Amino acid sequence: MRLDKYLRDLGIGSRKEVKEYIRKGLVKVNELIIKDDDFKIKENEDLVYFNNELLKYEKMIYLMLNKPAGVISSTEDYKDKTVLDLISEYKHLDLFPFGRLDKDSEGLLIISNDGELGHKLLSPKYHVKKKYYVEVEGEVNSEDISEFKAGIYLDNEKCQSALLEIIESNNISKCYVTICEGKYHQIKRMFESVNKKVLYLKRITFGNITLDDNLKLGEYRKLTKEEIELLKDSK
Repeated sequence: MRLDKYLRDLGIGSRKEVKEYIRKGLVKVNELIIKDDDFKIKENEDLVYFNNELLKYEKMIYLMLNKPAGVISSTEDYKDKTVLDLISEYKHLDLFPFGRLDKDSEGLLIISNDGELGHKLLSPKYHVKKKYYVEVEGEVNSEDISEFKAGIYLDNEKCQSALLEIIESNNISKCYVTICEGKYHQIKRMFESVNKKVLYLKRITFGNITLDDNLKLGEYRKLTKEEIELLKDSK
């Protein structure tokens, strides 16, 4: 692999920027300063340093984003800001979100370039669970729990069984909802079917991954090695 491509793949900079870094002598390969940007390296064998820091080549990137409201879960849009607009690194990689969150919803979104894993986790046959914190207008009761469990009908199509857990039932009720599908506006429509209006919606888990409480809205971080394995084992 060309040295400049290697650096771009790691998000060190644009093509122009990494060429400049190399020519300035900021890059070493196996302790030797290399100033030739088309120098060929073995990405899984050679040791590459940038500013004296050892780099680790990663072909696949896995990010956890705390999506804010007002941003759409898409790779590009001519009108609204997308979740990829919040990612300042890895612009050269074909990143995409694993599933979607409504524009006005918040919370956990996995963003990656692992198309095979994304297809698996989004496939209906794998029934990957997603848990949400929800605030609704109206009192949530045991009848609602039973209806969610039995399967709500949306446009004459029955949803799979969903788990509704009441945290607080009042004029404004707080609860958790766990589903293993991803129909359009599904949770909002499920509550509408039992005469409740969703006021706030936040995803807190996706498969085996839980949103990091330290991530502020709009912030993201790489998944740890352990989290990546948990994600791949999600059901």
